[in-house]
Formats: sequence, C-alpha cells, structure tokens
Amino acid sequence: MNELYTERADAGYQRAERKAEEYFTSLYKQVTEKTYVSALTEDFHLWKRNHIHRPAWLSLFSRKNNKPDSKDYHRYISWLNYTGKLDDYLERSVSYIYMRDLGKALDSAHTQTRIQRVIDDVKKLLLRSNDASRGFQPDFISLSGMYRWAQKEGVESAAIWVIHKLNQVAIHIPKEMNAEHAQRKLIKIMIGVIMHAIEEMDEDTTAIERARRLDAAIRLGYSYGLTYPFIDDLLDSGALDAEEKKQYTSLIRRALLTGTVPEPGEWSGSNSETMQYIHSELSEAFECIKAYQEPEMQQTFFELSYMFFHSQELDRDKELSHADYTNEELYIPVILKSAASRLIVRSVISAPEDEGFDQRSFYYGIYNQLADDFADMFEDMREGAVTPYTYYLKYRDSRPDLINPFELYWAVISNLIHNVYHNDAKTREVILDRAINGLKRCKARLGLAKYTEVMDIFASGNPAFYRLVEQMVTKAEDVDFLDKLLRDQMVNVLINDRKEKEYFAETVNNVREQINNLMRITKTSGMAPIQESLIDAANYSLEGDGKRLRPILAWVMGVNEYGLSASAIEPLLRSLEYMHTASLIFDDLPTQDNASSRRGRPTLHQVHNSATAELTGLFLIQKAIQEQASLQKFDPETVLELIRYSSQKAGEMCMGQEMDLHSRGKALTLEQLNRMCFYKTGIAFEASLVMPAILAQVKETEIEILKKYAYHAGIAFQIRDDLLDFEGDTNLLGKPVGKDAQNNNSTFVSILGVEGAKQEMWEHYCLAMESLQKMPRSPVFLRHLLTYIVSRNS
Repeated sequence: MNELYTERADAGYQRAERKAEEYFTSLYKQVTEKTYVSALTEDFHLWKRNHIHRPAWLSLFSRKNNKPDSKDYHRYISWLNYTGKLDDYLERSVSYIYMRDLGKALDSAHTQTRIQRVIDDVKKLLLRSNDASRGFQPDFISLSGMYRWAQKEGVESAAIWVIHKLNQVAIHIPKEMNAEHAQRKLIKIMIGVIMHAIEEMDEDTTAIERARRLDAAIRLGYSYGLTYPFIDDLLDSGALDAEEKKQYTSLIRRALLTGTVPEPGEWSGSNSETMQYIHSELSEAFECIKAYQEPEMQQTFFELSYMFFHSQELDRDKELSHADYTNEELYIPVILKSAASRLIVRSVISAPEDEGFDQRSFYYGIYNQLADDFADMFEDMREGAVTPYTYYLKYRDSRPDLINPFELYWAVISNLIHNVYHNDAKTREVILDRAINGLKRCKARLGLAKYTEVMDIFASGNPAFYRLVEQMVTKAEDVDFLDKLLRDQMVNVLINDRKEKEYFAETVNNVREQINNLMRITKTSGMAPIQESLIDAANYSLEGDGKRLRPILAWVMGVNEYGLSASAIEPLLRSLEYMHTASLIFDDLPTQDNASSRRGRPTLHQVHNSATAELTGLFLIQKAIQEQASLQKFDPETVLELIRYSSQKAGEMCMGQEMDLHSRGKALTLEQLNRMCFYKTGIAFEASLVMPAILAQVKETEIEILKKYAYHAGIAFQIRDDLLDFEGDTNLLGKPVGKDAQNNNSTFVSILGVEGAKQEMWEHYCLAMESLQKMPRSPVFLRHLLTYIVSRNS
C-alpha cells in the first residue's frame, strides 16, 4: 500500500477521533448531570403552544378532523391542502432537509429565502402531481416524471444513463438483502447530492452551466450512493461468508488507502458472478468520483471515506456476546460514521467551503443515527448487531456504567438546540417536531403494549421529563414530515413495482406458453402433398422462438381487462401471430432486408427458397382472415367490424414496408421515419389492443386512447430495435446485428445518433405513459410493457 496515503488516512482518522471523544465527553457530562432535562423541559413548554390545542366542540364534526392514513399518499396530500396545513408541513419538512442534508443554519436570511423558494416549488409539484396521477405513481417517483424533469433541466443523457444503472442494480441485489430499502438508500443519496449541487447555484447560473452541474451531480450521486447497497448493506447482510467479507473489506480498504481499486482476484462459490458485477460497477463509480473532483478535494474525500468505512468496520466487528465494550467503544464510531456520511457529500461534488458546515454536520449526524437505531433496535437485536440500544437492552442490568442511549439522544438534541444552533426558535421547532414524530411512528409500528415496555426501559431515569415527552407523543399534532411520507411511498412503489414486474413476467410466460400451443396449423387427412408442404413451411416460421408480444397483449387486454372468454378469443390470437409472422417472412426476403436468421434459426427463404417464402406469407395472411371469421361467440356485426379494421391495418402495414424499401439510401426526416415506423410496427401494437376492445364493444374514447398509446409504444419499440441492431448481441437477439447499416436503411440511430435515439425513445415512452393516465382503467400490464420495451436486450 502507498505509505503516504496510509499515513494521511490514519492522521485524518485520529484527528476526527479526538474531536469525537471531546463531543462524547460533553454529551456524557450532560447525561450524568441531567442538565439536558431542564433545558429541554423549557423547550417543550415553548414548543407545545404550536402543537397542542383544545378543539372547539363544533370542529369534532368537521371534515378537517377526518385525517387519512399517510400511507394513502394522494388522499393525505389532498387532506393537508384542504385543511390549510400543507404550508406548515412543507416549511418544517424543507427546513429539516436544509439542516440535515445541506448542513445549513436556519437563522440565516439567505437560507430562509432559499427554503421558501423550495417550498413554493414543491407545493406546486405535489398538487400538480396529485391531480394528474390518479392511481399512478407520483411524477417525481415515476420514470416518466424523472425523465420530464431531466428534459426541463437539459440532462436527458444523464437520466437515461442512471435509469439503466438503477435497473442493473435492482437485478444484482443479493436475495439476502432487503432490495427495496437498498434501492431507496441509493436513490436518497442521489437526491441528496443533486440537492447539494442545486443549492450551490443561484439565479446567475446559466442554463448551460446548470445542466453541466446537474449532469455531474446525477452521475456522482449514483457513484457515491452505490456504496450503500453494495458496501454497507452487503456487508451487513448474510450474503457473504466470513472469507468473502474478509476479502471484500480488504479490497475496499486498499482502494481508499491507495486511491486505486485493486483487481478483484478469484471469487469462488455462488456469489462469484454478483461480486464481479459489484467490483466492476464500484470501480467505475470510484473513477467517476475522482474524475469529477477538483484535485484539492480528493484528499478530503479519501480521508472522510476512510473515516466512514473504518468506523463502520469497528461497529460491524463488534459481537453482542462481548460484555465488556466501554461507552467510548460504543459511541465514538457512531459519531464518526454518522458525521462522515454527511461530510462526504460536499467533497464528492467539490463544493466550495461553507462556513460552519463541517461543525454543524459533525455534531448533527449522531442525532439521526440514534433515532434510526432506536427505530431498528428489535431488528438489530434479532440479527445480533451491536448498537447503543441493543447493547443497553442486553447488559443494562449487569453494567450500571452503561449510558442509556435514549438519554444520550435527548442530550444530543439539547446540545444541538442550545450550543450548535444557538437557541434559534425555528431550529428548536424543527428538531422537536422530528423527535416527537419519530416516537409517534415507533408507537404506531410497535403497538401500545410493546411501546410501553420499551419506554419503561429507556425512560426510567427521569420520570417527570419522560412523562412530558409522552404527553407530547400522545397529544401533539402537526409533526409529520414530507421525507418520511416519500420514504414510505418510495418503499411501497418499489415493492409494488417488483410484484408487478413479477406479475408481468409470469403473465407473459404463462400466456406465451398457451399461445405457443395454439399456433401450430394442423393437417387434415386427404390433404394434397403440396398443401402439406406449405403448412410445414408455415409451422417452421411459427415455431421459432418468437416473443408473441402481440397475441399476449391481446390476451391480457381481452381476458384480464375486458373480461372476455380466453377460449373465445383464441382465433383472434392466432390471427395476430399469423399476420405478424407473415410480415416477418416478407421482411426477411432477399428483395427486402435479406436476413439470414430470425427467431434464432435460419430464415424461411434460406431453408426453402424465396418463392416458397412468399407463398407461405400469403398463406398465413389467408389463415389469419379465416381465424377472424371463426370468432363465433361474438355478435356477427362486431366480428365484421373487426375484420374490416384488420384488413385496413394490414394494408397500412404493407404501406409501411413499401415506404421502408423506397427510403433506402435516402436521408429521411424524423417525421418521415416516425410515420414509416408506425405503419411498420406501431400498427401491430394498435391492432393487438384495439381488436379485443372492438370485441368487448369498448367506447370509442377509450379506443382512441389505446391508439395513442400504441402509436408511441410502437415507435419506442422500433427505436429500441434500431439501437439493438447498432449495439446489440446477436446471441440475445436471435438475428444478425448491423443489418440496417448494411442495407443503407435510415434509422433513428443514423438520423439522431445513439444518444439522440435514446432520448427520442424516452420521449415516446413518456407520451405513451401519459396517455394511459387518461384511461378509465389502470392497466398495470401496459405500464410494464413500456418499461420492457425500452429496456429489453432482445
């Protein structure tokens, strides 16, 4: 290892450790002398004037008292707005974020101006999102909402990059970890880094400079945030065995001490593939942070990162069975890691020095850490983790020297209010709001009996003070916070998203299997040999490894959304796949794309000849019409309408292919390419949606929405195809790549470039998703189909 780096890291850690020891000594004195009690008692008497009110008897019948559960996000925001509580709610929420995440002092006039501006913006966003979402994710949590924000700020490329990265992280989180909370932490850190970058800008910052800084913040936020799921959470989980943990921690330590990520070495066992991905991703993240940092900030970054990692390791190595840890051993690492986690952010983005930031952040961190450890103490106890709370629970009777961590928590609060923030009234308001809110949430989560048991243990030292605290917990109102609401909402969204993705994949696999069993064209006795040969050729094309997206889509909409009989619409499913397969046969011909493979096998004209392929395509079109005419369980006029619609769309698809042939060697405009791609691809999506809607006799207004969705989804699908043809994997695609360039085709990639094509694809993703919000029903499958379309690799 580089001795200079090691010496600097050790020296930096020792300086921070001495500072933490001084801080702990002052807190210890407050606890032993109980000086925090009288100070906070007075604080609470001032604070409760705004939070405990005797209601007028008429108000008992008011709608304002029908407070919804905050888990019902949309209703809760509406209730806050209706009752006039939204402004105060946002003021304490945004003020808290400025204190915790940005390290600001609330008594600054400049900070108050910035806070008010953020409150105004957030209020507009919440109300607009609440009005528009109706059953959908809030804009600022959804992918479409994120991309729309990125468009406004001019950072589309960074947004596309990070969406892909987050998707890959979700795939690679080990099953032993809580995937939703790991992702939430990563996203939270990203948002924090972006907020820091925004806070460093003002009205004089140009749009170009703002976009540059936000682009960097997105990439840096992801790169720094990645350490939470793939270092902290991974090492805390049971995913790695003892030898793997030793190897991994050694690798991380060397990276922080040398400034270079070492090679991973050999990983054996079931985690090999996961650890290779994690090493690669963290190495890239490490280099990203270094590349964006100002040179003079790198030493600070490495010192703080080492401080965070080393103190975390000291905590992680403790064993609950060890009965002799001192108070200093329990609390000093907590002070260091909680302070470092906040201090690192500004070094990551190379922010200029902010007077008082380091001091405030150093003293503030343990406040949040002790609150988090209190909330998680029973889970930590089950896992055998050593925290001040779990250790006190286990050894309080045999170790009278142990500090009660709940008392230390209140000593920290008193110190922050009176010594760090100098008795500022707004700071007192926000910190006590937060403390009481944490206890209210804990009480709701544990239930009254368990909560009372906990408080009997931790509040026994100062009965009068804790009776006052409990009075606040029971009676105080208006202490909830937006970040907690968003935290719960984000976790719910991630959990629901995972379940919906599982439903989507399960539905696709199950329905695809059913459809595969329907596709084969059977031969009848007495059939002419030439006809049998044509059926064999058709079945060869049908039996390839096709996605069956179109009949799957028709099945889902017909059966799940419109309640049609699965057996009754089987002819429709066959007709859609027959038409699609016929179009592929024609598309692959030497006179058109001249493709050599399709669906992982040689194309039909390669196996037979072009004439047979052409006849087979015509035969499948005829079979499709025959299948549609056999929809016997529906009103004949409705079936006739469906056939008319299908014939029209088949003609338009031919127009699209003709446009494609005539466009070769020509530079198309984006408008021309969109039109051609809709005729070639979008119409097939439209037919899959509209045909079951016709059979279900759905209203025309809903059919128009389906058409709009299909238009944008179809173009997004085609753009992804163009990107895959340019940069995809033949083995995954089941067909050759590079055919568009070889055939001199105009594509979204050739017209817009790779980045431009990706942005155009996401634009159509957003437009398709926004169209769904106007539907009278909320088809989960269609939302996840869009996500599949823009992220698929085949």
